[in-house]
Amino acid sequence: MKLIADENIPLKVVEDLKGQGYDVLRVDEIKPGLKDPDVIDIAIKESRILVTFDKDFGELIYRHGYKVEGVILLRFLPINVNFIAGRLLSLLDSGIEVRGNFIVVEEKRIRVRKLILR
Repeated sequence: MKLIADENIPLKVVEDLKGQGYDVLRVDEIKPGLKDPDVIDIAIKESRILVTFDKDFGELIYRHGYKVEGVILLRFLPINVNFIAGRLLSLLDSGIEVRGNFIVVEEKRIRVRKLILR
């Protein structure tokens, strides 16, 4: 599974994911300060799952019908990098299908919504 981490995902979290064998690209490795639509375009072109704390991506994806592989939206207080990495790894190791879904990871639960795009 290939992931693209928004700039709001701490570098240490990206490094932890890479250390667990995940193919993760952090947006600022491409170009710092990319606009959200450009991040989505990269995710689409490279068939990557978007990982972000930015809920604006949901509006962009559903309103404009971008055909992304999937989205992991983190909706919890980023207590520390270990907590963030732990929640992400817990999701990725859970068997929940990420591809084709918009997943909202909260502190104590995970919500899965099918991406139904135009």
